Order: sequence, then structure tokens, then C-alpha cells
Amino acid sequence: MNRSTSRTVVVQGGTDGIGREVARALEARGDRVVVLGRDPARGAEFTHFLPADLSLVAENQRVVEEIEERFDTVDALVLCARHYRTTRLTTRDGFEHNFALFYLSRFLLSHGLLPALERAPTPVILNVAGPGAPLDLVHWDDLQLAHGYEGQAAMFQGGVLNDLLGVDFAGRGHRTRYALFHPGTTATGFSGEYDRDTLAFLERMKRQAKPADLVAGWLLALLDTPPAEPLSAFVERRRIGVHGGAFDAAAAARLRALTDRLLSPFRDPAGTEPPASAP
Repeated sequence: MNRSTSRTVVVQGGTDGIGREVARALEARGDRVVVLGRDPARGAEFTHFLPADLSLVAENQRVVEEIEERFDTVDALVLCARHYRTTRLTTRDGFEHNFALFYLSRFLLSHGLLPALERAPTPVILNVAGPGAPLDLVHWDDLQLAHGYEGQAAMFQGGVLNDLLGVDFAGRGHRTRYALFHPGTTATGFSGEYDRDTLAFLERMKRQAKPADLVAGWLLALLDTPPAEPLSAFVERRRIGVHGGAFDAAAAARLRALTDRLLSPFRDPAGTEPPASAP
């Protein structure tokens, strides 16, 4: 980003962990930051906060509309929200919660805010997930893990689905760059609901975790100088390839078609996004 002028940055999941540190750093240097999150008390520290339950389709659509009403352009979108669940939970929309929050929300915000992003000089979407995991972690016949749900499986699959989201988005010829980022083990709020064994493992992991503000600094560097390529991926500060494996174009098209089918009941008759076959 050109630091001669302030920019508008939307941070999904900006009230905790990495998202909060990114939002605080951006606002401190004079950028206009729109934070999306569930907790108004946590959001009160930011000038622009939109409370929302982003596991629900209508809430994602609502915040997109509110952002478009308030701001003509969005320079960057940072996607951070996710919530671990040991046991399976279904949202009011009928979606498995992790699938809804970790994948569908990021899909909806990426495409919903695209018109505002495309009006910016150097627009970028930064998706903080877990790029590079094997494609076989995807349960194609049971994407929402209705049979044999396991929290880690849901989380790992969500990371691969976001890789495929990036592939599909980048393949559509937008000006907006799409960057996937794996932060590694980081000391965040570890939002989630854990069983005893998982919680014990988490406590051990926290002792080795890097501080969230360190990771936020890496993300700010990517926001300031987005990669020139339509799609890029990073594991901490190391760039990785985005061809083959979890970045398979055919798998990305398959996921897009499935996603369009799942979301079709929630769209208005005019449609808010291009169909899976759109260029």
C-alpha cells in the first residue's frame, strides 16, 4: 500500500488474536479499519466496528451492505475468524459451524466486497488460514462432516477449502490480489470449545507459540506490498508454490460449484455473485 494516504481495511475476526493485532497496528498508523466480530465490548476499542455472527449467511450479507454504504472503496480485506469445536454444531442456516465460519464467511466476504475492492488502487485479500495442506483432507462426499465429525478434521479441511477459494478467486481475472497465509503456531485467543484432552494439548502448544504482534508485522508487510501475482501463499515468511496439490484448479471449480449450490437459497432473485461457470 502507498503510505502517502490512509487506506480502508476490513478485518474479519479483528477482536482477538492475530486479527486484533493487525487491526490495532493499522489504526495506529492512520488507516481506516473496519473490524468485524461478535463481541461489542472487544470491538469498542476500534473506531469502526460492525458486530456480526459471521457463521450466518445473512450476517455476512448485511455487513457487506453496510460497508458498501459507508465506504466507496476497500483497499484490503483480512480474513482471520475461526472457532474450534470439539463437537459438531449446526448453524441456524443448517451448515456445520466450522464450515460456515472458516470457509463460507470468507467466500461471502471475498466476493461480496469485490466491487469495493476493485475500485481501490492496489486491492488485496489476505486470507489467514493454513495453505499447503494435502487435498485429500477434503471430504468431498461429506463436506460438513455429518458422519464422523472430529474437530481437527474440520479445521484442517477448512484450511484446504480456503486454498481452493483462493485458486477459484484468482482465476477469474480480478484486479484484486489474493494471498493465503499460514501463521504457524501463534499465541492467540484460541477461540473455541475444547474437550479436556484437546485443551491440555493446547496449553502445551501455547508455551511454544510466537506472539501475535510478531505475526501481525509480517501481515502488514504483505498488505503494504501485495504480491504481483493473482494468487500467492506463505507459510510464515516463506513463500510456497500455488500449483498442484491443494491448489488444484479442477478441485477449486468443483468446490465453487458445490458452494454456489449451497448458497443459492440465500441469494436474491437478481443474484449477488457470478455463477460457477463465469470467467
